[in-house]
Amino acid sequence: MLTVTGVVIKPEALENIVRSSGTVLASESVDLVTEAAGRIEKITFKEGSHVVKNTLLLKINDDDLRAQLKKTELQIQLASEQEKRQKQLYEINGISKEQYDIALNQVNTLKADHENLIASIRKREIRAPFDGIIGLRYISEGGYVSQTTRIASIQKINPLKVDFSIPEKYSDDVAVGDIVEFSSDETKLRFTGKLYAIEPKIDPVTRTLQLRALCDNKNEKIFPGAYVQIELRLKNIADALMVPSQAIIPVLKGQTILVKRKGVVVSLPVRTGIRTASLVQILDGISAGDTVLTTGLMQARPGMPVTVVVK
Repeated sequence: MLTVTGVVIKPEALENIVRSSGTVLASESVDLVTEAAGRIEKITFKEGSHVVKNTLLLKINDDDLRAQLKKTELQIQLASEQEKRQKQLYEINGISKEQYDIALNQVNTLKADHENLIASIRKREIRAPFDGIIGLRYISEGGYVSQTTRIASIQKINPLKVDFSIPEKYSDDVAVGDIVEFSSDETKLRFTGKLYAIEPKIDPVTRTLQLRALCDNKNEKIFPGAYVQIELRLKNIADALMVPSQAIIPVLKGQTILVKRKGVVVSLPVRTGIRTASLVQILDGISAGDTVLTTGLMQARPGMPVTVVVK
């Protein structure tokens, strides 16, 4: 009779932690480009500096537009005075309504031109779209820029986003608000965040679910692009059935476990769940109280009498 070692399966509490790897992203990130081409008149930012939303970063020469704006403002003033006189004449039937409408339309047309010039002038300015940090600049004062010119980038790194994925079998267990811990091998620091977005589909190639967490980075100790190790804390399981990892036998169509029942070996197909350093959760296939073989797995055969030394 074969003598092996084994364990008696008992329900136990399991801390449900899913481990993965992820990438750090800026919460907001923009490459600065201009809407209008022209010569750079002024650069008002320093590389690597913090900027506040709507701060002027770059000014393109707009002398021609401002000259047109001043001309249009004078034309509006003159046309408005003409419209007032025409209105007085119209009210005493001195002119036709058509003549008055022409004067009024002239004022409105000039005001529209005025708004268009103001919009064009704004396109000659680049302002910070959000609070953030300016990166390296690739232009100089006096240089010419177009819509394709690389100027600089701005990143908002507090808070940070962390993108990662988990196997689809956990898709029913994960929820917005779950705690996410991650660490960087380079900085040796640990960070804590919360899951705030879940991709509403499973990736058909990798069979994984894409997740995104948000974490505080007030000290700016980690930067976008960093590779991090993820620990996603799901709801704890109070009655998990855990077996030593060496007890799992891979087969062609899945995995099996050998147990002792009525003095002989029985092979049971199982479905596994969470893995720890030395244990594997069994979701289906065995019951509490089963004696699982952990050694002699190569020698044991279904139906063979066996003596199990319980560890």
